[in-house]
Amino acid sequence: MPTVEELYRNYGILADATETAGQHKDAYQVILDGVKGGAKEKRLAAQFIPKFFKHFPELADSAINAQLDLCEDEDVSIRRQAIKELPQFATGDNLPRVADILTQLLQSDDSAEFNLVNNALLSIFKMDAKGTLGGLFSQILQGEDIVRERAIKFLSTKLKTLPEEVMTKEVEEFILTESKKVLEDVTGEEFVLFMKILSGLKSLQTVSGRQQLVELVAEQADLEQTFNPSDPDCVDRLLQCTRQAVPLFSKNVHSTKFVTYFCEHVLPNLSSLTTPVEGLDIQLEVLKLLAEMSSFCGDMEKLESNLKKLFDKLLEYMPLPPEEAENGENAGNEEPKLQFSYVECLLYSFHQLGRKLPDFLTAKLNAEKLKDFKIRLQYFARGLQVYIRQLRLALQGKTGEALKTEENKIKVVALKITNNINVLIKDLFHIPPSYKSTVTLSWKPVQKADAGQKRTSEDTTSSSPPKKAPAGPKRDARQIYNPPSGKYSSNLGSFSYEQRGGFRGGRGRGWGGRGNRSRGRIY
Repeated sequence: MPTVEELYRNYGILADATETAGQHKDAYQVILDGVKGGAKEKRLAAQFIPKFFKHFPELADSAINAQLDLCEDEDVSIRRQAIKELPQFATGDNLPRVADILTQLLQSDDSAEFNLVNNALLSIFKMDAKGTLGGLFSQILQGEDIVRERAIKFLSTKLKTLPEEVMTKEVEEFILTESKKVLEDVTGEEFVLFMKILSGLKSLQTVSGRQQLVELVAEQADLEQTFNPSDPDCVDRLLQCTRQAVPLFSKNVHSTKFVTYFCEHVLPNLSSLTTPVEGLDIQLEVLKLLAEMSSFCGDMEKLESNLKKLFDKLLEYMPLPPEEAENGENAGNEEPKLQFSYVECLLYSFHQLGRKLPDFLTAKLNAEKLKDFKIRLQYFARGLQVYIRQLRLALQGKTGEALKTEENKIKVVALKITNNINVLIKDLFHIPPSYKSTVTLSWKPVQKADAGQKRTSEDTTSSSPPKKAPAGPKRDARQIYNPPSGKYSSNLGSFSYEQRGGFRGGRGRGWGGRGNRSRGRIY
């Protein structure tokens, strides 16, 4: 094993030779042997090996292996020095191998070492993006679980920081091609990260690019399969995929395939849905997603049939007025509970799809059903007015910090919900029913402050039921409806696309074992 002095002497020989250093193979071999020495010798070898690497292509494998030994040394300072110098080996055909090595080194738990690996990867990215990606994707597809996980996170956080001259169209196409291979076997969390990666690619910002992403999500959602509402994995996969698809939809990128699947398979099974996510109102979650997608639904093959399914589900949450006894009191003990959040979603979805078949209520329903629906709408509207008045009274004069308390936040959201329902009911009371009004769903962010929202509320809400409603029993609305207490939760205004709870632990890749996967990942 060479001593420190011998390493310096052979370093001098190679340095003095400059461009003819390649003629001194023996001197370079002495430096390679330095990795077998003590701590001082190893530190010198970690610096000297990469410095003259380019002059000895015939010793490339030996040199890279020697440096790799140093990257795995027990002494953290030696490892850090060796890792720092790795990019110097990334020349020509060696670059993918160096990228592969650096990707494996992402599993380090030493923060300084981990940062060095990240910086080294970024530096070789700028030399050859495709070659670096080849190493990363090789480990994502075949590497250890911890390496796979960290490589995916590296891509999801670092790609967006690279300049345009690095992220060329050819590079982005390579990322898409390789990502499709990975997406054949992913966990829910990995899928979300890959959608983040792909959505950020410049070449996929176009209409055709967005359409490609929607098709990728639809494939992951497996919309051709039979929907099993009692299988939490099946439900969870559909919701997770739909959350990724929703931001991609627009007037040019339609949600038709998803809306059709929800109407035909999910709505009829709404009450049977199961979820592994504790505390999640799975039915409301589904209805919110449907409402958001309904705005961008294109031409639907079975529009009337699906509109009927939506209408039937809406009726379930639009109760008839309670029967009255002869003395004018309620014959029953309780008033029906009005599920405002559910009705907002269903009414909005029905209103959006109804635009495509405006005579559905008048031509497709018989007179008796239409009359029944209007009675339900009127009853709901009367209860709605009472609650709107109470909410306004509770929020009157409150601004700034006062509106930020948990209780008042809930009331503000409740006011948005009730105002939205009120506007949509008014539209349906027109003769013939109208589908012209526009509302912003209550959980969607508003650009104006709450004061602006309050003015909007006052503009869109009437203090009396719609005039064209059929006359019902003349009773004080407060007798009909007692506003709910505690029915609204803080969840109402905080809908997020990012994994609401995500997937259960202890699952393999493949969204709960879909297909015959090559191997599983256990968390």
